[in-house]
Amino acid sequence: MLINDKVAVVTGAAGGIGAAVARRLLEAGARGVLLTDLDGTRLDATVRELAAEHGERVAGRAADAADTEDLSALLALAEERFGPVDLYFANAGIGGGAGLDASEEEWSRALDVNVMAHVRAAKLLVPGWVERGEGYFFTTASAAGLLTQIGSATYSVSKHAAVAFAEWLSVTYGDQGVRVSCLCPQGVETELLMAGTRSADPTERAAARAVLDSGELLQPLDVADRVVEAVADERFLVLPHPQVLDFYRHKGADYDRWLRGMRRYQKAVR
Repeated sequence: MLINDKVAVVTGAAGGIGAAVARRLLEAGARGVLLTDLDGTRLDATVRELAAEHGERVAGRAADAADTEDLSALLALAEERFGPVDLYFANAGIGGGAGLDASEEEWSRALDVNVMAHVRAAKLLVPGWVERGEGYFFTTASAAGLLTQIGSATYSVSKHAAVAFAEWLSVTYGDQGVRVSCLCPQGVETELLMAGTRSADPTERAAARAVLDSGELLQPLDVADRVVEAVADERFLVLPHPQVLDFYRHKGADYDRWLRGMRRYQKAVR
């Protein structure tokens, strides 16, 4: 799909990968980009910065990407300002280092934001895309969705589910004009990751250290470049860290060996 003259919505766009993706979409000629995030203050600052360069092709609205009413309002605003939404970037996500001690509320929130937000957005968008014969759903998951995160059960499980839902969307609607990509980065210098290094929770610190020790720490704009390339190529799996594919192949080739290795690695980072 060509980004030029297309309309996009990016969630979790106050900073990090989301803000970087919005910037690259605008630079690629998008007709309009609507940014959204729960953090209205940071979102407003990002929108002002982008609008200074790209004018009225940028809009923003604070919202909960996991809330159906908020999603409906976002899509309506995007259509009012720019036209029907062509690309949806489900980038909002939450971390956390909880394991078996995670509360029901923590499980519910992780699944709500990291998975059900995608499901609810797809329910609103995909029927129209099928009717039009074109649309693009871009999921931000994580390498943890392929390889599992040291320490965090809620993050690992929800990101695995995000990958699975993206796969299902592609299998089910890929022949009806709906394109799907799934971004699975490892270490990216975002507030979500860096907050883990400062956490008082040793499990969260171990999870962050595992990511930082596993390979190169990329900048959000580097990841956004891979995102734009993937849209142009209509490529499903987007791996800004090439070693993730090697790890994934090793996992599939010998699951028991991979699990033993992960247990050794877990001891090393704690």
